[in-house]
Amino acid sequence: MAKLSKTWWGEKFIEGLEQFLDEGRLRRGRSYRSDYRILMFDIADNNIIAKVRGNINHYFGVYKEPKYKVSIKISPIAKTKWTKIIKLLSSNAACISKLLMNEMPDNIEEAFSTLKLHFLPNKAKDFITDCTCPDWANPCKHIAGVYYRVASILDADPFLMFELRGLSKEKLHQELSKTPLGQALLSGLTSEDKVQIITKESYYTKPLKVSIRSSISLKEFWTGKKKLSRVVNNNEREQKVSAILIKKQGDFPAFWNKNNSFIGAMEDIYEQVKKKNRESL
Repeated sequence: MAKLSKTWWGEKFIEGLEQFLDEGRLRRGRSYRSDYRILMFDIADNNIIAKVRGNINHYFGVYKEPKYKVSIKISPIAKTKWTKIIKLLSSNAACISKLLMNEMPDNIEEAFSTLKLHFLPNKAKDFITDCTCPDWANPCKHIAGVYYRVASILDADPFLMFELRGLSKEKLHQELSKTPLGQALLSGLTSEDKVQIITKESYYTKPLKVSIRSSISLKEFWTGKKKLSRVVNNNEREQKVSAILIKKQGDFPAFWNKNNSFIGAMEDIYEQVKKKNRESL
């Protein structure tokens, strides 16, 4: 089954939901996470509001295409507990350095569990949800669709989870920067001690001037004096294409909407092109 989230924290968010919600009804909402279905989506603090396109359903008395309002409120973590969390996070150099550089630590959930808390919601009462559709079940497919949309947004911005739990990204950075370890790390990042840079007029080798004949035949101009050999040494080690520009994009760049790795897909294309070139020799 294809993954619906590209990052471990997005997957953990969905896995957490599946532990305490009806998995069957939750999965029904997969097709409702698209832009065609979700007409409006907004997040403010720990409140999520969306407008979702529904279906005509004569059984429920719906005879024309409806638009339902979905609201999800995630229970925030108390401010007093955030103080303890920040104190614990700031005591771990690897953890605080990643957070200050806008990266999500792999062991973030472990830090919360030490205080008997959870970074990702893990029980039904962490959510207050509502949908204006006539389906009595909770979550209905419209609410489930919005859950999956939240997971996809978490892929791009994992710090959204901090905001949904009651602490903005700016506030998190501000509090971490006040700690002794945070100050030490930031002073290292903003240090004015710079390496002396020696500039050169040019790093390219200057071209050498050589004399040329006053006249040359058109055939020699286009083909050269000697015809290049078409013999390929099969024993020679095959050169690899570095594809630095491709690899810099990462496995899932912003423009790549597929579930498979972008780098893996491009490597397959490179291999096919090389194979075709070998066959044409």
